[in-house]
Formats: sequence, C-alpha cells, structure tokens
Amino acid sequence: MRNRTALAALAMAFISTSAAAAADDKNRKITLENVSSETIRELYAAPVTAKTWEEDLLGQKTLVPGQSISANIDNGTTECHYDLKVVLGDGKSIEQRNINVCAITKWVVGDSGNSIQ
Repeated sequence: MRNRTALAALAMAFISTSAAAAADDKNRKITLENVSSETIRELYAAPVTAKTWEEDLLGQKTLVPGQSISANIDNGTTECHYDLKVVLGDGKSIEQRNINVCAITKWVVGDSGNSIQ
C-alpha cells in the first residue's frame, strides 16, 4: 500500500511540474501595423512545426490602412517560432516564416513589403 501511495504522490508531482514548465511567462503578443493601401482581412499564426495554419486571429475584424492591432500569438505551448500570414482585401497573402514572437514586438505590412521589428 505504501508503494502505491508513494507512486501516486510521485505521479502528481510530475504532472504539477510539467504543467508549470509549460507556462513560461514569455510575451507572445505582437503589434500588427497596416501601412498598405489595402485592408487586412485575415491574420494567421502557426508554430513552425505545424503543417496547417491555425484559426484567423482577426475573426470578424479587419484592419484598414493606417490601423494597428495587438495580436496574441500564444497558443498555450512554449513555442516561440511561428510562421505568420496576412490576407489582404484584394486576396493577396503576405507571409513571414520562422519569426521569434517571443523576441519581436511589431510586424509592419506595407505595399512595398513588410518588416519585422
């Protein structure tokens, strides 16, 4: 009986430690700034290890030229490297690959290109 109790206590300690390790308190929010002449209608982020894009982070919102928005890229894991994608009003998409969202603070999308800051 003691062995079962000790084993159960050890298992609970392991689960608690694992859950604490996943919450690393890193900032995964970026500011998306639209300096293009098109409306941004969709924003996607996916860990570089993912095979598909996750849900549209803008939802029903759009980002008209001159606007910016704070986007929370955190998907609940300890991932920092993400691929980012926006879809403009004209259907054109712009992607940035392997971006460390724990280190950058801003993604600026414009007509002549985009930049990570």
